[in-house]
Amino acid sequence: MNRQAQTKWLKISLDCPELILEAISDLMGVLSGSGVEQTPVANGSSTVSGFFRLDRKKSREEIVDELCRETEALFQLYSLAPPAPAWTTLNDEDWATSWQQFFKPFAIIPGLVIKPSWEKYTPGPNEQIIVMDPGMAFGTGQHASTRLALGLIHTCFQVNPPETVLDVGTGTGILAMAAVLFGAGKVVAIDNDPEAVRVAHENITNNNLQQTISTSATSLAELTGTFDLICANIVHDVLVEMAPTIAGLLIPGGRLVLAGILQGTQEKNIISVYQKLHISLVRSTREDEWISLLMRAA
Repeated sequence: MNRQAQTKWLKISLDCPELILEAISDLMGVLSGSGVEQTPVANGSSTVSGFFRLDRKKSREEIVDELCRETEALFQLYSLAPPAPAWTTLNDEDWATSWQQFFKPFAIIPGLVIKPSWEKYTPGPNEQIIVMDPGMAFGTGQHASTRLALGLIHTCFQVNPPETVLDVGTGTGILAMAAVLFGAGKVVAIDNDPEAVRVAHENITNNNLQQTISTSATSLAELTGTFDLICANIVHDVLVEMAPTIAGLLIPGGRLVLAGILQGTQEKNIISVYQKLHISLVRSTREDEWISLLMRAA
């Protein structure tokens, strides 16, 4: 094969504070449609790299300009100054080894392992596996808020396990898939982003869980029926806006897991908003500046 005809990739890297890592990784995945690489967090920040296929549709300058516009808007939401991107061009074989080497099977919570499709892994006793490639958009569960949500969801299956589960803002579908592995009989996973729905459906199918999990872009307000457990790993403002609708979809005594919340003001406000809807706090878990809440309807 002529080396000049090989596919070229543009690797664009951004230094990001931990607060915005998951959001930036999601954005990189959506814009690139391929792999996202994230270095371990050190001193409160990490380097996130996206891999963009170079073809005749967009030039390198157009790709970089688009990414700069989108990241600037995202950083402004968090009142942060956007960093200047760094980029380099890779050959096809270099791109594969550049990012796949960073992703190995890991236990996101005890008993639940996330495994890239190219890695071999033999599960231990009482260990479940979700196959998910980091090339998929919307992250692979490495963010603190996802770990916290998964931990609380798992506790819900220890006593009076829920049969029906709703995952709001499903992203990759990781919470929905975990709920099935923990014992849920039926899971509804929704997201208002069609690309997220596509990614979630692909992940769910790759894990042979499509018979138990339905995915769609149906809005929360359009859902009918009630659920034993509702989980939502989104952001504070959206969780507040959704509160009345979520309350109406939860059975009496049903449980609610909320994540994507910062400790302090956001935490207190979320608890107050849901308490007014007769949904009280059962317990909370914390990691760094993040908090996840387990609540129960009256």
